[in-house]
Amino acid sequence: MRALTIADSATMILGLQDEIRRSEESRYDHRLHGVLLVAQGMTCPEVAKLLGDAPRSVEYWVQGFERRGLAGLREGERSGRPSRLNEKQLKEINSALRQMPRDMGLGGNLWDGKTLAAWIAQRYKIDLGVRQCQRLFRQLGFRLRKPRPRIAQADPVRQKAHKKNSKR
Repeated sequence: MRALTIADSATMILGLQDEIRRSEESRYDHRLHGVLLVAQGMTCPEVAKLLGDAPRSVEYWVQGFERRGLAGLREGERSGRPSRLNEKQLKEINSALRQMPRDMGLGGNLWDGKTLAAWIAQRYKIDLGVRQCQRLFRQLGFRLRKPRPRIAQADPVRQKAHKKNSKR
């Protein structure tokens, strides 16, 4: 019987590994296969090379399995990076966002990520990125609303006539 091959196997391996990392269940199955191979006599470095993982990762899987059985192969909660802002600061930011930026000593009439980042840096000496400040808006229940620009010499009657959904 002729050996089967996969075209562009290097790229396919990376794609398959990405697919394994995509869901918690597939990562669990991946670890299960790794422990099974160790149980069948392969070494952790051999399994790691075969599965495309670090040898230390395979050792962690085996140790988790030895200590807690199948539950040791499940993923635990990931706490993530702790917030740099405490609850008191978040409440102050929430109340500040209900005012105009110029009332808080900044320029402009609207809050956006850049303005909020500048205010937090000025007030708390904490540097947050614009994107993180945009997440803060959502977290605090705000959404970005920008006013529509108006043309200075525009005739409101003629503008209304050109609207797509206006009643003529």
